Amino acid sequence: QVQLVESGGGLVQPGGSLRLSCAASGSIFSIYSMGWYRQAPGKQREMVSVISNSGSTNYADSVKGRFTVSRDNAKNTVHLQMNSLKPEDTAVYFCNAVINLGTVSVPRPYWGQGTQVTVSS
Repeated sequence: QVQLVESGGGLVQPGGSLRLSCAASGSIFSIYSMGWYRQAPGKQREMVSVISNSGSTNYADSVKGRFTVSRDNAKNTVHLQMNSLKPEDTAVYFCNAVINLGTVSVPRPYWGQGTQVTVSS
């Protein structure tokens, strides 16, 4: 069984910063990509940023230059540093990881429970 636990959400003023963290635990053999998605009210879930196990990163155009994703492979953690936050960044942020449970299993995506980020004055 695998769990992804997020932390670091909250309320911040426009222009402020937040750092999200996510830790994966359980019977993990290997982790491929890790990353963050978000879902605003009435909108579909969208990719924010993804990082591969080799460190390659991908960002949504809307967050490039403001957000930075990083991971610690030894601790099975992924972080999202969010700077210059805007009201349109308000959403529930979900951690995602593609995890392999063993040598004979197929890697599949796992999700955290989500953490609320609200950007408002």
